[in-house]
Amino acid sequence: MDSSLRTDARGPASGSGQLEASAVLRSPLVYLVGAATILIFGFNWPIMAAGDRAMDAMWLAAFRLAGAALVVFVVVAASGRLSKVNRHDVPIVLTVGLFRIALVNALVFSALRFVPPGHASFVVFTASFWAVPIAVVWLGEKLTPWRVAGVVLGCMGLSLLLEPWALDWTDTGTVVGIGLLLAAALASAITSVHIRAHRWRATPFALMPWQLLVAAVPTVALALALEGPPQVQWSPIVVGIIAYQVLPASSFAMWGELTVCRSLPAISANLLLMAIPVIGLGASILFGEDTITLAAGVGCALIMSGVAVGLLLGQRGDDAI
Repeated sequence: MDSSLRTDARGPASGSGQLEASAVLRSPLVYLVGAATILIFGFNWPIMAAGDRAMDAMWLAAFRLAGAALVVFVVVAASGRLSKVNRHDVPIVLTVGLFRIALVNALVFSALRFVPPGHASFVVFTASFWAVPIAVVWLGEKLTPWRVAGVVLGCMGLSLLLEPWALDWTDTGTVVGIGLLLAAALASAITSVHIRAHRWRATPFALMPWQLLVAAVPTVALALALEGPPQVQWSPIVVGIIAYQVLPASSFAMWGELTVCRSLPAISANLLLMAIPVIGLGASILFGEDTITLAAGVGCALIMSGVAVGLLLGQRGDDAI
């Protein structure tokens, strides 16, 4: 076996037939995958906002998920890893497909009509707040002083980046948008802990086609029901936006996120992914979707400090990654 992989420390559960042990990435490879995932998802926030202006939100989500499902099915089949889902993996396929992918994408794309992409990314990644108590209660993860410090610094940074005092809370759209994003954050937190807790029989790579299919079918149906046939003014830019959604943002980065959540303790994974809104803000500023302020600058510094403290020092006393 590649030295960059290890078998789940909890081991494969017993059952009929020979079940595939889940491969878990070791450090530093898991952090390289995490860094690529953070960059791709971060830059996707202003791209999603541009896509929202080009077509209905639900159709943007539908094109993304249906296209990604097709691409990933072809890739996994070509690798010889495509097979039926083991019944023990059905819960994680449904959780990731329906909630982590379909629900979160629908909520986020809808919210981007009301909230700027930089601010939206900050609200979604308050998932790190909710993941900590869930992981402590559900998984019994250790809440070390360094992890507490990392989470506190990250939360302070996210609060500054969000700049709630600068939002128009009298505007119904803003309130609705923030509510949708908070629901997405809670769904992400719960599913990230389930991803870590589940005893995977197959790898995230092997299950990803089925998870995307489970996500794509209801999303396409919902888009048809709510918005009718797609009304899109096709152009090279629109094609590029959809291509980014299908290829790096879904076919790779969704796998990367699952792999990080599978390979690291839930608290550590959420600390690492907390860097996404920092990249999201930078990308939004670069594309003219947002502006930088002193509070945002301090918030970015606090988040990155929290990530460093929580990951580099928070592993003390943990099992080796």
